[in-house]
Amino acid sequence: MCNKTKERKKDMAENKKKKVVVAFSGGLDTSYTVMKLSQDGWEVYAACANTGGFSAEQLKTNEENAYKLGAKAYVTLDVTQEYYEKSLKYMIFGNVLRNNCYPISVSSERIFQAIAIARYAKEIGADAIAHGSTGAGNDQIRFDMTFLVMAPGVEIITLTRDKALSRKEEVDYLNEHGFSADFAKLKYSYNVGIWGTSICGGELLDPTQGLPEEAYLKHVTSQEESELRITFEKGEIVAVNGERFEDKIAAIQKIEDIGASYAIGRDCNVGDTIIGIKGRVGFEAAAPKLIIEAHRLLEKSTLSKWQQYWKDQVANWYGMFLHESQYLEPVMPDIEAMLTSSQRNVNGTAILKLRPYGFQTVGIDSPDDLTKSKLGEYGEMQHGWTAEDAKGFIKVSSTPLRVYYGMHPDEER
Repeated sequence: MCNKTKERKKDMAENKKKKVVVAFSGGLDTSYTVMKLSQDGWEVYAACANTGGFSAEQLKTNEENAYKLGAKAYVTLDVTQEYYEKSLKYMIFGNVLRNNCYPISVSSERIFQAIAIARYAKEIGADAIAHGSTGAGNDQIRFDMTFLVMAPGVEIITLTRDKALSRKEEVDYLNEHGFSADFAKLKYSYNVGIWGTSICGGELLDPTQGLPEEAYLKHVTSQEESELRITFEKGEIVAVNGERFEDKIAAIQKIEDIGASYAIGRDCNVGDTIIGIKGRVGFEAAAPKLIIEAHRLLEKSTLSKWQQYWKDQVANWYGMFLHESQYLEPVMPDIEAMLTSSQRNVNGTAILKLRPYGFQTVGIDSPDDLTKSKLGEYGEMQHGWTAEDAKGFIKVSSTPLRVYYGMHPDEER
């Protein structure tokens, strides 16, 4: 091979643009990232990982804007069904609410968005992955940790975090390079997903205040009380008000539509962030709140005492690991196996009564209802033991206490 040919091939290799996948939401930070990396000579692939929070119109706008910003390619990675099968299903099995309050919505979504982005980056042979997280929140950890594990050796670029960029700096840069969009600073920021909408900013920055009515995206449109019947088979939703659903996402959306019309599921949560500071977030999550309480109600009648107890223990860890970016921890499939096993008899319909801003549990109809035992009806009549059996049971059960206080009568309460 002649020297000129060798030099030409060397020049081509040196001039070949490096590929970067940008986790593209369409917001200010990721829009800036796409344009800046494109201007800096990267071959930019904008990828929007959808876990159910984007409308068709939003996805179309994202695609149009990605190309305007200089992306070589744009792709929507729809992982909504995967998100249900690998996360939401188990959060329902476990009745997972962080601090007994907050559905693990944003945190669990971010994990599956990051997994989808990492998978795509490997498919196209990307040299780098970029995201728009700042250095002050949890998302930087969820994205970085997932990329480090799933795409080892791929560079991670975070312009907003590394340069401590202000909103004004990013907007000015976009405007100077011919991209104009409405990135006005709003009083509240929202993250809309299939498992709830989180709300940050505004009054939440003052710990003495809650969110006003106008901060919420969904408002009361139904005034009359109504019943909601959710039917489960082995812990999974199969019907809503008698309507069968094969698609679990569609069932969740149906429940969301019903509950949101009553503005059900509003609350604020204060919790511990991964980075160590306390965080306060508002949310509206009709479907998660209704589904989890309906499922919990059904489990009370279909699971044994110790099934419920141990399931609660592992479910708490499952939710904590999801929140703290430990989804890839090898223990997670083990917890999922236990949660799945616990659902084998969780069959039947839970009945809820809905009203504006709230609901109450009514009852259940299940072929596996343990309250239907032939051994007796609580507080009414026993059939599986005699009065003498009961007295003997009580006497034996009291033995440890009678022994202790017999030795220490001075400690009697």
